[in-house]
Amino acid sequence: MRRIIAAAFLSLDGVMQAPGGPEEDPTGGFAFGGWVFPLGDEVTDAAIGETFGRPFDLLLGRRTYDIFAAHWPFIPADDPIAGPFNAVTKYVATHRPDSLVWENSEWLGPDAIARIAELKQTDGPDLLTQGSTDLLHQLLAAGLVDELRLLTFPVLLGRGKRLFDDATAPAALRLTGSKVSTTGVVVATYEPAGPVRTGSFQLPDPSPAELERRRALR
Repeated sequence: MRRIIAAAFLSLDGVMQAPGGPEEDPTGGFAFGGWVFPLGDEVTDAAIGETFGRPFDLLLGRRTYDIFAAHWPFIPADDPIAGPFNAVTKYVATHRPDSLVWENSEWLGPDAIARIAELKQTDGPDLLTQGSTDLLHQLLAAGLVDELRLLTFPVLLGRGKRLFDDATAPAALRLTGSKVSTTGVVVATYEPAGPVRTGSFQLPDPSPAELERRRALR
């Protein structure tokens, strides 16, 4: 069985749009493309290298696929990211399958989530997401993500495409690894840990004021 790993660069307020450069994805008027670059260091480089140093195939939405397909095939093959990205299978969610020209690209079909669920049951390397917020939202809503690898940068972007949306399936998470870079980037790995648990700090016998507060909320 294959695992689905969501790896993302994330701002502190949850934005993951256009980390790599100003022209990467300016849709919606996003003005901060390239926000990752000033905060990189050896720790973040090592975290990225660890993710791409293991066997994987890519799960991509169409917009991220187009960004990658216009970049990585034109980078020297000995580049530590370009080499694997060009060689692995790219499973792509798209309505335009005939235009998938990057080598080793495969259409996920008319029901991408159902096809990904089938892929999980096969033998093979991990299925790694990069960017692809729309696809990632669907995977999270379906409860298909087995691991989150997040690099959270100490920056607030205010608006932009976010990792989580209102359709994300509620779940508890277990922190399985963490470190902090010299520039304040938090590198953290999470796995699902069952349903969300709740408790209460409230008094066992609510005060009259508390009872009135609750009535006012109805």
